[in-house]
Amino acid sequence: MTAPNLDNIALIAGNGIYPETFVAAARKAGVRKLVAAAFTNETKPELAGMVDAIEWFRVGQLGKMISFFKKQGVTQTVMVGQIAPKNLFDLRPDLRTLIMMARLKERNAETLFGGIANELAKDGITLLPATTFLEDLMPKPGHVAGPQIKKRRVEDAEFGFKIAKESSRLDIGQTVVVKNGTVLAVEAFEGTNEAVKRGGALGRGGATMVKVSKPNQDMRFDVPVVGPETIRTAAGAGVDVIAVEAGMTLLLGREEVFRLCLELKVTLLAIG
Repeated sequence: MTAPNLDNIALIAGNGIYPETFVAAARKAGVRKLVAAAFTNETKPELAGMVDAIEWFRVGQLGKMISFFKKQGVTQTVMVGQIAPKNLFDLRPDLRTLIMMARLKERNAETLFGGIANELAKDGITLLPATTFLEDLMPKPGHVAGPQIKKRRVEDAEFGFKIAKESSRLDIGQTVVVKNGTVLAVEAFEGTNEAVKRGGALGRGGATMVKVSKPNQDMRFDVPVVGPETIRTAAGAGVDVIAVEAGMTLLLGREEVFRLCLELKVTLLAIG
């Protein structure tokens, strides 16, 4: 694994609190210069005050982003934060992106991100794991937060884990919602939150959400993440147990997650 360059690292910054969490961890680790590629209608504007250089792009402006990185002397970058699925497929691609996409046999999040990684490498820019500096935010197996639950609910989580692993293997989605051994919803193009809302509505309370990594997960991108918004969405949908894959899921906004789990009576488990 390539060691992080503490002199200069770039963020490819999506939405949510992931970018700011990474910035805080990178500063703590001693990174001296942080550069951000931000995206209109995705990245929080506040990120501009946390980094040393920032430029704003539309999704699909790969050539322009690489030129910005080279101008800033960047040789390593990290993808932090999601881009909404609809924006990944509503691209306004520049020439470099068009050429990259023409080479792809399939067009899904994994192949698109893999193609971006390959284009970065052509210009001497290494894409680091998305968990760089954040390894201690990946929970170990067992109860993580919220109320203790009965064995029956743990069994439901383990059942959902098996289903989610198969769904992710087929590149359909990494999240499922189950109840009493029945699959209520499987994540697809709509994204995690919409799948949770749909499954929770069908379950009418007492449902379990399970989120896993893909088999042979590429840790450079699309790493499973749970944060405060996940807890709020689950609770609002009638999902009161969330199970994630131990050692493969980032827990962002940990203190707020713990508080919300207690307040909203949502249990968070990590399955090994």
